[in-house]
Amino acid sequence: MARELIAPTKSNLIRVKERLATAMEGYDLLEQKRELLVMELMQQVEQVKLLERDLDARVATAYPALKRMLIAVGRERADRLSRDIHYRFELEEKRVNAAGMTLPGLDIRMPGAELKYSPANSFAECDETVLEFFQLLKICTELAAVRTIAWRLARELRKTQRRVNALEKMVIPDARETRAYIEAALEERDRDSFFTSKLLKRKAGAE
Repeated sequence: MARELIAPTKSNLIRVKERLATAMEGYDLLEQKRELLVMELMQQVEQVKLLERDLDARVATAYPALKRMLIAVGRERADRLSRDIHYRFELEEKRVNAAGMTLPGLDIRMPGAELKYSPANSFAECDETVLEFFQLLKICTELAAVRTIAWRLARELRKTQRRVNALEKMVIPDARETRAYIEAALEERDRDSFFTSKLLKRKAGAE
């Protein structure tokens, strides 16, 4: 630990004590914030795991549906049908409350799963594939939104942890060391003054 290089005066002692009290209060608040962030991040991570599980399950049904469609319709016809299908997806940033903070998140609005091709050209396999991939895309967008919040929380947690570590390992120990040094120096000075005063009184009495 290292103390500050300041003069051991009463005014400096007061300032160091105030700084130490502020650092201790800040440390307590940051510790509370860190605990909240950890709990919130754990919840988001659990949600990510659930969505990833749903994603794996949907992939396991969507791609076989696509394969069945290609077999039934043929690649060229499927390609022609897909060129006439256009959907509009809206993305925008939104504010999300998490761990007592307002964080930037992601809002994704999907269109309805409309079958935008002629009924004459429709096959059950085409309908099934469109619906399967819409569900797959829905899960992907939900996963992206949750991962965005989890990433923001993780970044905020790292920043908070660095501040906690700085206070715990540097600021507070240094302030305590400086306080102890000034208090010891002032006590030593008071003792010296006391003995000097007594000697002067004895001298004055002897005369």
